[in-house]
Amino acid sequence: MEYLNDLEKICRINSFTQNKQGVDAVGTQMRAWLEAIGLTTEVHERGSIGDHLLFTSPKIEGAKILLLGHNDTVFPQGKFETFTQDDAWVYGAGVCDMKGGNIVALEALKNIYEQNGTIENIDFLLVSDEETGSDDSKHLTLKLASNYDYCFVFEAAGESLEVVTGRKGVGTFTITIDGVASHAGTSYTKGVNANLEASYKLQALTQLTHLEIGTTVNVGKITGGIGANTISPSCELVVEIRYKINSERDRLLKALDTITATSYVEGTVSRLDGLIQRDVMEPMKEQQVLIKRLEAITGEMIPTEQRGGVSDANHVASCGVVTLDGFGPFGDGDHTVNERALKSSFEQRITMMSDILKYHQEHKKL
Repeated sequence: MEYLNDLEKICRINSFTQNKQGVDAVGTQMRAWLEAIGLTTEVHERGSIGDHLLFTSPKIEGAKILLLGHNDTVFPQGKFETFTQDDAWVYGAGVCDMKGGNIVALEALKNIYEQNGTIENIDFLLVSDEETGSDDSKHLTLKLASNYDYCFVFEAAGESLEVVTGRKGVGTFTITIDGVASHAGTSYTKGVNANLEASYKLQALTQLTHLEIGTTVNVGKITGGIGANTISPSCELVVEIRYKINSERDRLLKALDTITATSYVEGTVSRLDGLIQRDVMEPMKEQQVLIKRLEAITGEMIPTEQRGGVSDANHVASCGVVTLDGFGPFGDGDHTVNERALKSSFEQRITMMSDILKYHQEHKKL
């Protein structure tokens, strides 16, 4: 498990998304390792966030594979920069989300390079802003996706080492409500209460939730008013939508427009801002065909699951590329100071991905 020393090296570098220097330092280390096994680096420079890095190999006839990860983590400098381990676990920022996953991909690539002396038809994209929604990198990911037949994403594995075949789509929106301020004691009827309008909108938005098919609508933050003695002149609702099927996205977007345009309290005016951050990763039959082939290649069963959380797998899958996620190690506590990853799961994942990529290199297909 010498690769755990490499994992420690990059985990001890703070790579909070807004820490460009730290994210780039992780990228520089990954670049040194990957260029040493013959990959060529395309640097997509950024000013305020870390550079996105695409590591490319020579292309010949046959199936093209994209490996996908991210270098950024969630804690600012000084908050969580330790790395420890015991007999079963490693602990630290990014050990499962997803510097640990990047190490799995790196080790598999090293293994096929040592066997063949070259790597062909496999590229590795490491973005720098996944933890804040990939608002910048998603445009690059979507542009590149059509170049590939398959994509493997190295977010953490499931508890039983499942790979991920589906992820919900997610969008975040803000509804801003304008009312009319007035003194709550002397001019109560002259006011138009934006907070009251928000209460009606809150109920209407919540009623859009459809748990049976995986749709949730959450008004996670409400800000409004001036004080107890003033009719509220303004209010703001921050809304998140999540959905498992594209038809639900369309229903929710239409409903958001309708609820925003409806004045439940006469005299209020509202406007809607926001966007779909990641579209749904819907399971598709091509994934199941691929999984059966991977089981034959690796000689082991590959369990699957769907998740409510999102990743950059959503972007690639939305382009029609056959995409599987969850090829990193199993871990838990991600996004907390208790983040950890199971040592034995590294071994399983590295072996699995090495077998898959070795087969691909020999046959140029999966």
